[in-house]
Amino acid sequence: MKSLRSFFTFCFILFTLISSAQYDQSKIDKKAIEAYTKGLDKIDAQKWDDAVESFSEAIRRDPAYIDAYLSLAGVYGQLKNYEQSIKTYEKGLALDTNYTSHLRLPYAINLAGAGQFQKALNVIDALLRSPKLPASTQKAAEFRRKSFQFALDFAKTHPGNYVFAPQNLGGGINTSESEYFPSLTVAGSDMIFTRRLQGRNEDFFVAHKEDKNWGDAFRLNGSINTTQNEGAQNISQDGKWLVFTGCYRPDGAGSCDIYISYLNDDGWSEAINLGSRVNTDQWETQPCLSADKRDLYFVSRRPGGYGGSDIYVTHLGPTGRWSEPENLGPEINTSGDELTPFIHADNQTLYFASNGLQGYGAQDLFVTRKTANGKWSKPENLGYPINTVDEESALSIASDGVTAYYASDRPEGKGGLDIYSFEMRPGMRPLKTLWVKGKVFDQRTNAGLPSSVELVDIATNQTFSKVQTDETGNYLITLPLGKDYAFNVTRKGYLFYSDRFLLRNKTPDSTYQKNIPLQPIEVNAAVVLRNIFFDVKKYEIKPESGAELDRVAQFLKDNPTVRLQIEGHTDNVGSAVDNQKLSEQRARSVVNYLIYKGIKDTRLVPKGFGATQAIADNKTEEGRAQNRRTEAKVIAK
Repeated sequence: MKSLRSFFTFCFILFTLISSAQYDQSKIDKKAIEAYTKGLDKIDAQKWDDAVESFSEAIRRDPAYIDAYLSLAGVYGQLKNYEQSIKTYEKGLALDTNYTSHLRLPYAINLAGAGQFQKALNVIDALLRSPKLPASTQKAAEFRRKSFQFALDFAKTHPGNYVFAPQNLGGGINTSESEYFPSLTVAGSDMIFTRRLQGRNEDFFVAHKEDKNWGDAFRLNGSINTTQNEGAQNISQDGKWLVFTGCYRPDGAGSCDIYISYLNDDGWSEAINLGSRVNTDQWETQPCLSADKRDLYFVSRRPGGYGGSDIYVTHLGPTGRWSEPENLGPEINTSGDELTPFIHADNQTLYFASNGLQGYGAQDLFVTRKTANGKWSKPENLGYPINTVDEESALSIASDGVTAYYASDRPEGKGGLDIYSFEMRPGMRPLKTLWVKGKVFDQRTNAGLPSSVELVDIATNQTFSKVQTDETGNYLITLPLGKDYAFNVTRKGYLFYSDRFLLRNKTPDSTYQKNIPLQPIEVNAAVVLRNIFFDVKKYEIKPESGAELDRVAQFLKDNPTVRLQIEGHTDNVGSAVDNQKLSEQRARSVVNYLIYKGIKDTRLVPKGFGATQAIADNKTEEGRAQNRRTEAKVIAK
């Protein structure tokens, strides 16, 4: 998660330290100066461990060498060894408080890096009280003061028992090269990531998880990896699409464009540029697909944004074309840079990085959630120690809503950036997400049927997710816990299929396998309308039935010659007379609703059967629930 751009910040600070030297250099041991100069050369070469050795030698030769202490402390900070950096700064600052009075900003930053925000704030406050403070130092100090105060305020409003313990994913994935941008399928058993080879060429690799351990990663097969750079990728939840960034390609519209590749029998296809609606002559990068593959979030610097790079979304239309991208708006985008969007499998929780929202330092990670009206909530900072004084970005979270993955150059890593996992802070987690998968097929021939699979939030009647099966009828659709869903499958020429997943008050641990036989539209073909609801012993249709009934109305409009018999059924509780009457009243209520929706009454026949046509044992509540049903049967086509 840490960016090498912090290196440039360090170089600026180091330059300030050197150029502002006031004490007599002639009093410093010449061998110490020689070692110190070697240390500066090692910094230029980014050989941090060698720089530590050279600066340490300078201090051994002259324990009063203030610049050596301060530079050594800066290198420790670069290495994220904040505790050692703090100790070294304190030794150097104590040698001459006057000389170092204006040079305490990096010391405060390293205090914050170690989580000592109150002490860091005290140091900054003292620095800001210094007379004749250089304007650049004052500006930087005021920025840091706001960040440190934010950290203290965050700690007051969030539980302090969260433990951040990143685990290196091991030698199967991480090497001496840099690995980053981890992306997982919904099952969590496949991880796609980018590896930078020999410090230059970026390619995609995949690793498989077995028995909680990641196997050895290997280069993606097919045509997707080329001699050009491929990076910033995202795998679709079903593992069939891969979107990524390609820069300076012959078919590109600008410096960096977004591409897509499809998994086929021969591996990953040759990449396809997503075209002029998505890509411009500006910078487009870091794409992320929603679980149903209908929404593509990405970063762009195109004109018309709020400043810097903004996050946009484009929607996949029924013709297979992407819509004109929409800016996510000022609730998320700022005058700074917003980067690395990640939409979770729950299809409503978005994580991203920003340096324009208040945080701990250069760039922090935030979370926002899609509300009932489709708007995004106010972004919330993920908090320390996920966010630090350095730059954070490129987070992904597994479907369990708990396990997060990111890339970091932590000291214990295997080299460059490594991929780590950790448990996401409670309160910042998305919904745990299960999924249902299977095959849609013709009931008579067993042939797979390309079909539309839709998930509707029963409480709001809003379409939550909609996917298209592949050519052989296979589908996968995600099921975030905490909601009740209507599940519908449609195909022209067939009676639609209806089911439901009631997950509002359930926390099942397993996913669902559901193969769906569709019936050709023919006389006597029937379907149970599982998402029509009535109160006990009532015949008034409950509001949450609207999505299902609207589906029936649309089916009749799409098939204008079809006539339906709407059948009401009850369990055997109560008298047969009462059950017969109730079933007739419920069937009539459904017919009246469909007439209200524009269906001619001549195409609809209500009929009640009471408890005479049970499909399950009435001795159990589960069986009785199955018997209380509404069916639609084709009586003319």
